[in-house]
Amino acid sequence: MSPRENGSEEEPVIRDNRKIDPETGKARDSAGDAAEAAPGDDGAETATAPAGGSATDLLAERTADLQRLQAEFSNYRKRVDRDRIAVREQAVASVLTELLPVLDDIGRARDHGELTGGFAKVSESLEAAVGKLGLTAYGAKGDPFDPTVHEALLHSYSAEVTEPTCVEILQPGYRVNDRILRAARVAVAEPSEETAPEETAAGSGESGGTDEN
Repeated sequence: MSPRENGSEEEPVIRDNRKIDPETGKARDSAGDAAEAAPGDDGAETATAPAGGSATDLLAERTADLQRLQAEFSNYRKRVDRDRIAVREQAVASVLTELLPVLDDIGRARDHGELTGGFAKVSESLEAAVGKLGLTAYGAKGDPFDPTVHEALLHSYSAEVTEPTCVEILQPGYRVNDRILRAARVAVAEPSEETAPEETAAGSGESGGTDEN
């Protein structure tokens, strides 16, 4: 029965895929098959060209995202480290502030010669411990008065000073690194008020002599 009698309008296509040509007995060249497939490959190459460009753009975008995330993480880590240090300093300062009255008692006992025996060793150990935490005492007789680190409790005038000076330390000040925990409480003396009138009188005498000339 022919294809037309079978109801099919198209005749079957028979492809000879044998690698050996039965007529010549030689191996067939596969380049021809590749050449036949070549026209179809042009479309594939054309279609893949934009895909290659999109991949490059996508890689650049992902790289930029990764760099941005890395910078954000680095900033976050620095901020966490900075906050951790600030919290630690605040905690240490709070503990040391509570110990200041104890240190004052130790200082008064030392001034009165009562710091002896086992109490002396305990006080030395305590002072060494707070020193390791960064606590230092400041304030000495003769220091220039600085309102940012001194608290004036007494005020007087003296001819022995040329500027506001701490003439007595009533209570030492304490700081941790650059942070003031307690200002030093001092007695302040300023230059005597009698010095200013004398200088004024001397200046008036000089000006009178100039007028006579």
